[in-house]
Amino acid sequence: MKNRPISRLAIATALMTALPVAALAQAEAEPSATGEATPEAQVSVETSPPNAADQQPAFEGQTRAPQPANMPEVATATVATDLPQLWALEFLPDGQMLVTAKAGQMHVIDAEGTATEVTGVPEVDTAGQGGLLDVALAPDHAESGLIFFSFAEPRDGGNGTSVASARLVLDEAGGGTLEDVAVIFQQTPTYDGDKHFGSRLVFGPENELYVTVGERSDEEPRVQSQDLGSGLGKVFRITTEGEPFEGNPFIGTEGALPEIWSYGHRNTQSAALDAEGQLWIVEHGPLGGDELNRPEPGENYGWPEVTYGLEYSGDAVGDGITQQEPTLQPAYYWDPVIAPSGMAFYAGDEFPEWDGAALVGGLVTEGLVVLELDGDQVTTEQRVPLDARARDVKVGPDGAVYVVTEDRDAGTSEILRLTKG
Repeated sequence: MKNRPISRLAIATALMTALPVAALAQAEAEPSATGEATPEAQVSVETSPPNAADQQPAFEGQTRAPQPANMPEVATATVATDLPQLWALEFLPDGQMLVTAKAGQMHVIDAEGTATEVTGVPEVDTAGQGGLLDVALAPDHAESGLIFFSFAEPRDGGNGTSVASARLVLDEAGGGTLEDVAVIFQQTPTYDGDKHFGSRLVFGPENELYVTVGERSDEEPRVQSQDLGSGLGKVFRITTEGEPFEGNPFIGTEGALPEIWSYGHRNTQSAALDAEGQLWIVEHGPLGGDELNRPEPGENYGWPEVTYGLEYSGDAVGDGITQQEPTLQPAYYWDPVIAPSGMAFYAGDEFPEWDGAALVGGLVTEGLVVLELDGDQVTTEQRVPLDARARDVKVGPDGAVYVVTEDRDAGTSEILRLTKG
């Protein structure tokens, strides 16, 4: 099902046919003739009651999808430990890993798990949720050495999410240096806060750069998610020079930022391209209401006027509206939350059961969330427990899944390698 606007008639029909959330959580699997549960009868992995018990999905399967009938055994090995608290991981062409650390460092990690620092990173604001955030290789990185990274940039009057480009020059000691560092894009307005910076960077099939950002959390600035003249709560699509990409939906619209691709987002820390080159994101909800979306040009995803979940106080968000035209419904949502961070679509030989599945890191659920999709609809949800906050997810050149975990109290991270058990 495509996450397009849903008419009032369609909503009414869907609500009459959809199972209540609580019933979805408690349904029992029906055995088949062989005594095994059929895929359609598998229960949801989520059995806790929702925070917003009175809210109902707009269509069947929008939340608490069943588990797959066949789930692979997963073996976990630690490939790097005693690292600073990391945010992102990217594989270099030679198979080494380039990682960013929240405190503002960048490292290269070799096959033995040894981390060597990359110098030349600009100053970052590390307060609260701020810091050095995502990193992505330029499409022509093998020739140019260019990388792009996002960070909480300290500014007069506060801070904001910015994107910089640089040339990564590796050295014989195993590390490297960033040269020709240039800030190519700045989220505006600047705000004096320490929350909801986003951010993920994803290159599309036309070498366009998608940039996800947060809406800064607080009650006043978060309403700017609905303001096309503000850069809060948006997905941007830009060139490698930071200019609006040709064909963006609001180019020429008076008062609108031409870099905007979609709006009405809360705090997006997961983003990836599927096999067809389509961008998907998973954004943090409040108390409940994490959302999987496939952002379409010029569309409004509702926050904070339309959302699932509740305020952290337990009160309704605004008027408590979960469906309202012309905002688009999420393809899928979670209540309780998984607290998503990091995302990849699986392609490889290690896990044939996951071919084409979305892999999402779970901070609160402390593991990997595996979503199988049929078109725009989630058909199954599996969770792989890792007993640690999963900050980023990548599929390695060997087909294994690599997960960056973090220990916020200790300020450290590990990198785990997931293979078939």
